[in-house]
Amino acid sequence: MPTKALRRALLLFCLLVPLLAVAGADRPAGGETHEFMLKNGMKVVVKEDHRAPVVVQQVWYKVGSSYEYGGITGVSHVLEHMMFKGTSRYPNGTFSEVIAELGGRENAFTSRDYTAYYQVLAADRLETAMRLEADRMRNLLLQEDDFQRERAVVQEERRLRTEDNPSALTYEQFLATAWLNSPYGNPVIGWMQDLESLTLDDLEHWYDRWYAPNNATLVVVGDVDPDEVHRLARRYYGGIRSRDVAPPKPRHEVAQIGERRITVKAPAELPYVILGYKVPTVPTAESDWEPYALEVLAGILDGGASARLSRELVRGREIAASAGAGYNGPTSRLDGLFLLDGTPAPGQTAAAIEAALREQVRALREAPVTAEELERVKAQVVAQEVYQRDSIQHQAMVIGTLETVGLDWRMAEGYAERIRAVTAEQVQAVARKYLLDECLTVAHLDPQPIDPANPPRQGGGDLH
Repeated sequence: MPTKALRRALLLFCLLVPLLAVAGADRPAGGETHEFMLKNGMKVVVKEDHRAPVVVQQVWYKVGSSYEYGGITGVSHVLEHMMFKGTSRYPNGTFSEVIAELGGRENAFTSRDYTAYYQVLAADRLETAMRLEADRMRNLLLQEDDFQRERAVVQEERRLRTEDNPSALTYEQFLATAWLNSPYGNPVIGWMQDLESLTLDDLEHWYDRWYAPNNATLVVVGDVDPDEVHRLARRYYGGIRSRDVAPPKPRHEVAQIGERRITVKAPAELPYVILGYKVPTVPTAESDWEPYALEVLAGILDGGASARLSRELVRGREIAASAGAGYNGPTSRLDGLFLLDGTPAPGQTAAAIEAALREQVRALREAPVTAEELERVKAQVVAQEVYQRDSIQHQAMVIGTLETVGLDWRMAEGYAERIRAVTAEQVQAVARKYLLDECLTVAHLDPQPIDPANPPRQGGGDLH
């Protein structure tokens, strides 16, 4: 995964979709939030934001790639594609056509812990979006021809995003090495061999098992009346029968007992190095302050031009052409990774980058960060949160993410205060506790000759 992605991991509530900025607001963004529970077990969370006459509806299912097992990896993402193939009432393409005719837009995203679908449109059109989304919750038409086409689309997506992208390929192999039995070792898009053997029956089983109202959360944010949203939710989602949804079996990672290393040989222009330490997340941490201290620690290393990696490795010693750090998945439902990566500057080696990154980690273990660094990171985090609250899409993402991994949406309200409360001693404490060699995985990209007719790609992106 390129350094840009690591920087994005600094944010506690990173987006998988573009921000929808609501400009020109003269009223505060922070409206009241309301929670309802339908009789069939579907939770409804409504947040008022009356600055513009728009609304976002998101339906989050508690299923993603971390629910998958060997042989069917990628099934959650392929099913997400198939959800746009229609129902008998709204056949192929009708859903998207209706939303487009209303001036709205819609999409979906799959992650390790969830799959979600959303529409952004005029607030007075919310009922239409609800009618369409509720219909495909239980009435999806899964047909062989559609499946064959969409599986081919996903396979091509995988070739473009991963197999022809040396840094993404290295990151995928790195994750598979770092995690022995955690499902986070599997790529969200799935292994190509599993995609090739995936069947329509696999998708039907996945849809029947996980797509139920009592395994979903409806999030609505925008210029709405919460009581009216509740009424519409009862009308369109409330009639869908709940079903038994057995939770996934626990798949906690076995304890790592030594450093792991891997070298990836792929056509590339430059070497690339990535380091990852096992760390807890908000749901798994022993102490509730630890994830926030890790968040601040990532900002100390990679929080702009004045952060340590940029200041010391890129501009100062000129060892790295780029270097980054990030806390991968603080709100994931299982343990995560603290990541550092870098690309050597001309004349430098991958070994030199790795040594320099490990030196930075050692410095964090040995001495507390300065008061100036701490204040800089806290100010950045708070400013970022204020900016992101301008987006109704982001507000809905925060609520949906927290609810889907088993946390409470109210946690978001205290996020800035928890970051402000982090001390230099706590940052040093998490560095000493978690950034240890015996919990480290290292991957090196060893560049191979490039075929001029088929050059590698850069960048990646999220799965839609």
